[in-house]
Amino acid sequence: MKEKNKEVLSVIIRIAVALAIFVAVIVNYDTLVNLDLRELVGSISVIYYAYLAVIGVYALKSVVFVVPAMMIYVSVGISFDTPTALILNLIGLAVEVTITFFLGRFLGGEYVTNLLNKNKGTQKLLNMKTKTKNSFLFAARVLPAFPIDFTSLFLGSSDYKFIPYFLISLLGIYPRVLLFTIIGDSIYKYIPKELLIKLIIVAIPLAIIGFFIYRLIKKRRK
Repeated sequence: MKEKNKEVLSVIIRIAVALAIFVAVIVNYDTLVNLDLRELVGSISVIYYAYLAVIGVYALKSVVFVVPAMMIYVSVGISFDTPTALILNLIGLAVEVTITFFLGRFLGGEYVTNLLNKNKGTQKLLNMKTKTKNSFLFAARVLPAFPIDFTSLFLGSSDYKFIPYFLISLLGIYPRVLLFTIIGDSIYKYIPKELLIKLIIVAIPLAIIGFFIYRLIKKRRK
């Protein structure tokens, strides 16, 4: 009887958390989508608090899913010197993929599946087996077709091992974070959109090829 009560309580808590997130997103949707990180950082006089604000925005993004990722990368690149911005974005990305992964594990597969079914861009994830191969995860991280947070949520609910998930996620996502951090908002002013798309198209297969070469070398060493 006690086990049954615990199970019911667990379901109630999960539903409550899911509803709280949903309501928070609906009520604050416009604010979240148009969040101005540069203005936020500029309003903070103590530099260490500004660092914490950036990490806080990443943590917020990891649970509400609607804060634009590109806005964060570019804004951090503009607001801080390049080395600091790169470190902040790396830490923030690590926080983001960690929180969303364990949120997915907490909410469980059924809730996450229902959530993914409502999003056209994430239905491909549902076609994968629960024990997803590392090569798929790397491709999902490199290719912009798979949203970062929904992928993390899915893998967390699928009992994927955290350490390989964490390392492959950083390896796959950080190159484009690095790109937008260094270039900052000038990417929109000085680089034509068509050229940027071509660069990304070229970079993706090169990254995938590099990953498989690494895997092949690793297998031969074993």
